[in-house]
Amino acid sequence: MVHETGFYDLLGVSPKSSPDEIKKAYRKLALKYHPDKNPSEGERFKLISQAYEVLSDPKKRDLYDQGGEQAIKEGGMGGGSSPMDIFNMFFGGGGRMQRERKGKNLVHQLSVTLEEMYNGATRKLALQKNMVCEKCEGYGGKKGTLEKCSTCKGRGVQIRVQQLGPGMIQQIQSMCSDCQGQGESFSAKDRCKTCNGHKVERKKKILEVHIDKGMKDGQRITFHGEGDQEPGLEPGDVIIVLDSKDHPVYQRRDDNLMMKMEIKLVEALCGLKKTIQTLDNRTLVITAQPGEVIKPNDIKCVQNEGMPIYRNPYEKGQLLIQFQVAFPEKHWLPEHLMYQLERLLPTREDVMVTDDAEEVDLCEVEPWSEQRSYSREAYDEDEEGPRTGVQCQTQ
Repeated sequence: MVHETGFYDLLGVSPKSSPDEIKKAYRKLALKYHPDKNPSEGERFKLISQAYEVLSDPKKRDLYDQGGEQAIKEGGMGGGSSPMDIFNMFFGGGGRMQRERKGKNLVHQLSVTLEEMYNGATRKLALQKNMVCEKCEGYGGKKGTLEKCSTCKGRGVQIRVQQLGPGMIQQIQSMCSDCQGQGESFSAKDRCKTCNGHKVERKKKILEVHIDKGMKDGQRITFHGEGDQEPGLEPGDVIIVLDSKDHPVYQRRDDNLMMKMEIKLVEALCGLKKTIQTLDNRTLVITAQPGEVIKPNDIKCVQNEGMPIYRNPYEKGQLLIQFQVAFPEKHWLPEHLMYQLERLLPTREDVMVTDDAEEVDLCEVEPWSEQRSYSREAYDEDEEGPRTGVQCQTQ
């Protein structure tokens, strides 16, 4: 039994969720609340990352389920990584050493259809990114005119003193807005007019994203060196994360495709012939021979009609079909013909009825009487304990 569910609630999953479900939930939330995308959601991003750090580790998750967040703290297993480290590890970013020599990676989520992952596709994605200013070649202004920033005196930071009370002050340190923390700046006349001294300019970049056959939800496509540029640093990467849309007919199960098919009782007993439209617009004819009984919820398969295998697209998984048998409405057959039908069906079991047995009739359940039964149970529960039963209509 789970002691508390706070971490699960943060990720929007249940305590019974699988590791893959937890991973997928974190991926969507982390991209949504990343500080680069939502600067005001930094605290929420931190909490989401901490929850994932615990729930993605089987030992930490087991400890959390037994004793909650307090058990994690007492066990010395929490708070080991920063939210950004967790994010970078998850999305393939580097550690601190890599971030020092490379610019940060840009992560984008791309919504794709099941058809695109089945057939393959090319999508164009427009990004806004920082690029080294071509006019000043990333210098920021006229060469040789760089001066110590007069605002921060070359420190790159500004210190503001705030009075908290009598004899109590607080020093608040922030990056210098005039020199952007560089400690040096150009005068207005020497500053580059194109980038305004920022050394980089914002430009639009079109990326062609090739979705290969068989790619999966959550799979990453990396464009090396296509991230934001900054003078003196190797550009980071652009990482595209595929987000699969739900399909109205097919559900993916690894390399298999799953679908539901409704058939009539006569088709379940006497054979069937149905057509299926595939994800590449072919028509498959599904047949079952007479006497090949299909029961409700039976699952049959068609070999080599599932998803293409990634990087081996000529091989495919299975197409799994779950059958739902639609029974006829009552009184569909005249009563005098029922005997003929029964002669064709498997014989029924004999029932021994004793003299003291009572015969009762089956009837339909009415929703209002079912609701009335539940209401009475709630009313009487404290005095007599819960009751059970369903009210039937009287004939």
